Amino acid sequence: MTETAQQRIVVGVNRSAASVAALRWAASEAALRRATLHAVHAWEPAARRASYAILGDSPANGQERRRAQDNLSAIMCAAFGGDVPDGITAEVAEGTAERILADRSQGAGLLVLGAAAAVSLDGRPAGPVIRACMHSARCPLVIITAAADARPPAVGAPVRVA
Repeated sequence: MTETAQQRIVVGVNRSAASVAALRWAASEAALRRATLHAVHAWEPAARRASYAILGDSPANGQERRRAQDNLSAIMCAAFGGDVPDGITAEVAEGTAERILADRSQGAGLLVLGAAAAVSLDGRPAGPVIRACMHSARCPLVIITAAADARPPAVGAPVRVA
C-alpha cells in the first residue's frame, strides 16, 4: 500500500471578523482531517511602478509588507491567542487576493474564505474575491460567515510569517 500525502487546507485571511471565523473553522476542519492549514494574507502595493522602473524594494514597499505582516499577526492572534496550533503555516503574499488564492488552491483539499454576509441583495455571494475564487479556485471552496457583532482584530503579538 502506498502512503498518501497529507491533505492541505488553504484559508485566505484579512482583518475582518468573518476572516477570523473562517480561520478558526479551517483550523478545526484541518484537525478533523489531520490536514495541514496554510493561512494566506495577500496585499497589493499602493503605488504601481512604471514598466521601465528599476526593480527592487522601495522604502514604501517595505513598509507596506511590514504592515501586511502585522495584519497577519493580528489575525492569527485574534483567532488563536498566543497559542497557534501545530500544523498551521502563515504567509504574506504580494499580489491580488484573487490571483494568490487561486494559485495557492492548486493541490489543496479546500479553500476557505470568510464573508460578511452569506448572499448579497442580488443573490450573488458577497465580495469580489469570493466571486473570483468561485470561478478560479482549483479545489472545493467553503465560505464562512461571522456574527454581525464580531469585531476585527487589533494588532497583536508577532507570529511567524513565511
